Amino acid sequence: MPFQSPRGTEDVLPQDSHRWIKLENDFRALTRLYGYRELRTPTFEDYDLFVRTSGETSDIVSKEMYEFTDKGDRHMALKPEGTAPSVRAVLEHNLCPQGTVARLSYITPIFRYGRPQKGRLREAHQVGLELMGSSSSLADAEVIEITAEFYRRVGIPSIQVRINSIGRQECRARFRTVVLDKFASYIADQEPEERAKSEKNPLRLLDTKDPVAHEIVASMPPILDYLEDDSKARFEALQSHLSEANVPFEVAPDIVRGLDYYTETVFEVQSSRLGAQSSLCGGGRYDNLVKDLGGPSTPSVGVAMGIERALIVLEEIGQSGEPVRPDAYVITATEDASAQVRNLARQLRAADISALFDLENRKMANQLKQADKVGAKIAVLIGRDELDRGAVVVRNLGTGEQAEVPLADAIAAVRSRL
Repeated sequence: MPFQSPRGTEDVLPQDSHRWIKLENDFRALTRLYGYRELRTPTFEDYDLFVRTSGETSDIVSKEMYEFTDKGDRHMALKPEGTAPSVRAVLEHNLCPQGTVARLSYITPIFRYGRPQKGRLREAHQVGLELMGSSSSLADAEVIEITAEFYRRVGIPSIQVRINSIGRQECRARFRTVVLDKFASYIADQEPEERAKSEKNPLRLLDTKDPVAHEIVASMPPILDYLEDDSKARFEALQSHLSEANVPFEVAPDIVRGLDYYTETVFEVQSSRLGAQSSLCGGGRYDNLVKDLGGPSTPSVGVAMGIERALIVLEEIGQSGEPVRPDAYVITATEDASAQVRNLARQLRAADISALFDLENRKMANQLKQADKVGAKIAVLIGRDELDRGAVVVRNLGTGEQAEVPLADAIAAVRSRL
């Protein structure tokens, strides 16, 4: 085989694409109910956009980003996440003027270089939300409520919504001192580059997968103990809103998220069906991000939900869905009927009924075999006798039942059997 898909990427084959289409359609239908409008951003952006937003010490920027210099000598990167490009577009096109609220959704590929594993590809896909312009805890609750409802709609049961607050600047400054003190010996044993990153942003240590670091984290007081009074009140209000919306949740002080731009609310939705990589999605509030990119102060909250991860869970629980099948296969029982077969197929399609017919002028038995192979529900046969009588034979390919009906009633006859 001369070529294969690049390592860490996957082809979505025709027998699987219906699963993606359903999930994306469910997402679009749900977000429409809440007034979200879809935003589409380029696959690649200026490299510095992600340095400014994710932070140069983040694993995304320092280890995982696909970066390149284009023919104009510009430093570019394939987007590793969807929020920064969305914020860039909002600023560029003034989508959230001061005093307004913008509700935006997206469906996008993202690119991160890492060791490929189940649910973690180098090219992955996300659906996401950005609610910009509101500092209310109701905005946080809305994004979390939609996220939980999305997983319910697509058929994923028993999710765990885990929430935390990482406060604002004063809270994190105090907690930063605690982390540096607890991790002093751990940081000292790191390589110089990693040590510098940890000292610059010690909160990243709370998001590590290193079991030694996990033990240290377990011995620390939670960041919730250091919250500013207004952040503490805000977090309590968020919990009240989620309870009002019947969204089950748990407070999880270990959640901090790995990107530098988060403030206050952070959350994850997890499923035990994903094994060690249990997180279905994550999100949170990023009140300083727009300002950091040169715009006005714009409080915002968002979430990114991995499509592949949701599909893995659905497959694990046997909810893969039915593949798309053509409604009708129009069969030429005599060569004289070829033009009528093609015309009837066009009429069926015009009536929003999917229809196929044989392109190779094969015998009727072979056409019926092909109809079975593609999973057609109904066969419509036209032969010499049917031409003479101005009729067609409509056959249910599941039951074998069939009836002759006038040609003028063919569309209604097919529709009634679907």
